[in-house]
Amino acid sequence: MECEISNLNLTVKIEQTGAELSSIVSKASGREFVWNADPSVWGSSAPVLFPIVGGLKNGQSSHNGVTFSMPRHGIVRHNTNIHVIEQEHDRITFRLTADERTLEHYPFRFTFDINFCVKDNSVIITHIVKNTDKQDMYFSVGAHPAFNCPINAGESYSDCYLEFSERETLSTSPLTPDGLVKNESIPVLKDSNILPLTDHLFDNDALIFRNLKSRCVTLRSHKSDTAVAVEFPDFNYLGIWAKPQAPFVCIEPWLGVADSVDSDGLIEHKEAIIKLPAGEKFEAKYSVKIIE
Repeated sequence: MECEISNLNLTVKIEQTGAELSSIVSKASGREFVWNADPSVWGSSAPVLFPIVGGLKNGQSSHNGVTFSMPRHGIVRHNTNIHVIEQEHDRITFRLTADERTLEHYPFRFTFDINFCVKDNSVIITHIVKNTDKQDMYFSVGAHPAFNCPINAGESYSDCYLEFSERETLSTSPLTPDGLVKNESIPVLKDSNILPLTDHLFDNDALIFRNLKSRCVTLRSHKSDTAVAVEFPDFNYLGIWAKPQAPFVCIEPWLGVADSVDSDGLIEHKEAIIKLPAGEKFEAKYSVKIIE
């Protein structure tokens, strides 16, 4: 089922399955900004990543001697057990609650809420994790929104670029064919805030950035002022990805990253893993601003 919220500027749709953002349409222009999840190219639009980002080594992790298997990006994506717990005309909150099905893949009890709110020309997405277990909980959380690129009809992919809010010197850690992070570093930016988009930029999978100064990345076009700004004040990692030569680009705020090739498989040892004590709550938000 697709849920809708709106204000005077934007109409936003979210699939209840996976609590996945599926559409942002400008009321002024009628322009759609979110990738349409064409299954012949890439059948998602904005997966929610929890309680891991990326994949696990051998598809497994362990905690307190218990080994569990989890698909890439965790247990929210494609999940049909997500419920709407609150909705108004301009906001909606979805919830996934731990149960016997989630415990098969992730050995902690929790509630995971994700709220979508339309304000002015922005969609604000807030992730709220509560540890309802009696032990410390270990998790990552992230976003994977895909935006149409080129932005405007009649333009090409190479007309577009990503603008970082700060000048950056950045390297990416390449991934193995099964999605593990290699112990290598490939330069991407040197004292620049502009990343040109090319048809072959993602031939070797996602770009993974750590230690960013920027907390906003904007998809822009050389041929118009239309843009999409993703602001992520609460996220320390960023992924940039698209299917090679596909007409979209993902700007992905992350709190976590895939397992490395030398991972020991213990969830508490994962890079950037968040430790949440029993009974405590964690919150992280990002926003998507439409500029026309």
